[in-house]
Amino acid sequence: MILTGYTKQVGRPECNPSSESVYCIATLNEDVAEVLPYLNAVLHGTEYFRDPPEVLFHLQGRRIKVGAREIAVTPLADEEEADRVLNWWKDKVNEVWEMRESIEPCYEGKVKPRLMDILRLLPKTNCKKCGYPTCTVFASQVVDGKCGPKHCPELSAENRGKLSAGLAGFRFD
Repeated sequence: MILTGYTKQVGRPECNPSSESVYCIATLNEDVAEVLPYLNAVLHGTEYFRDPPEVLFHLQGRRIKVGAREIAVTPLADEEEADRVLNWWKDKVNEVWEMRESIEPCYEGKVKPRLMDILRLLPKTNCKKCGYPTCTVFASQVVDGKCGPKHCPELSAENRGKLSAGLAGFRFD
């Protein structure tokens, strides 16, 4: 076992004190930097940083940063949900650590599709049904995370699946 526990702080964003969601920051009892590349390999982090060691994840509509001594999670409904999520992460960190000999560590984040990759999948009809004047503008909005595959009514089912798979982990819808 690499992680025995943590202390947590739950709060609302200072910039939006009326927010319905909360964030949670857990200070870890142990340094888990050694497990991060294995955790990244198993859970496919969206970004990986070596210095300081951190992995960012987008899982189940949440943004999670796992660092050597800290786990930060947002958005959460309440403190009870924070406890459930943090306990899951504690168990996952320990599970991955125990399995590390059978895992190829990964020191890279997931590569987000580029504008041209997205544009190649679009119908290129400039139909405006998505609300944007051209498919290129729509693709730029997808890159920026402002819309996704479901917003293009003309996108074929096959290309919708490809685009959704490529964007998995980067979007919340």
